[in-house]
Amino acid sequence: MAWIIVGLGNPGEEYDSTRHNCGRMAVEFFGKTMHLNGFKRDYAKKATTGGGMVGKTAVALVLPDTFMNKSGATVARFVKNQRAVERMIVVHDDLDLPLGKIKLSFDRGSGGHKGLESVIRALKTQKFTRVRIGVSPSTAAGTLRKPEGKKVVNNFILTKFRAHEIATLKPVFKRVSHALETIVREGRERAMNQFN
Repeated sequence: MAWIIVGLGNPGEEYDSTRHNCGRMAVEFFGKTMHLNGFKRDYAKKATTGGGMVGKTAVALVLPDTFMNKSGATVARFVKNQRAVERMIVVHDDLDLPLGKIKLSFDRGSGGHKGLESVIRALKTQKFTRVRIGVSPSTAAGTLRKPEGKKVVNNFILTKFRAHEIATLKPVFKRVSHALETIVREGRERAMNQFN
C-alpha cells in the first residue's frame, strides 16, 4: 500500500515562500530530491500531485490547491480508509518550534493549526504522522520567541521568508526529506527515534 505525503500550504504565487507554505515547499523539495514524477495539477481533486517509488514502496505526493483551512476536503479525496490514514504523513509549519528545527509526531491534536484541524475534521481521526517544521524566531540563546495574538500570528505566517531564513531552511528540507524517506523505508518508529 502506498504512502501518501501531504504538504500543507496555500495555493497561488502570492503565497510562495511564505512561512505557512513551508510544508508544501518541503514536499516539493522531497519530490525533486528523490527524483519522483513531476507535479501535475489534478483539477478534479483540487490538488497538485506527484509520486513514484521510494525503494520498493509507492509514494503519492499531494499538495492541496485549496486554502489551508479547507485542506481536509482535498486530503479526503486521496485517503479512503483508516489503513490509508495510518500511511499518511502531513508536513506543515509549526509555530511551537524555532526555525531550523523539525519534529515528528503521531496521533496528536492540531495545536491550533487550521490546516491540520481541517484534515482531522475531514478524516475523523488524528492517527497519522506529522513532520512539523519550525518557523518561529528564537533568541541568540535559542529561546523560542513565538508570535502572540491572532492578527500578529496571521501576519507572521503569511509573510515571506527572508534570504537568511531561506538559507536556514535548505538543510532543514534535506533533513525533512531524509525523515520522509526513513518513514517510508523503515517505519514511523525508527524515524521518530532518529529525528526527534
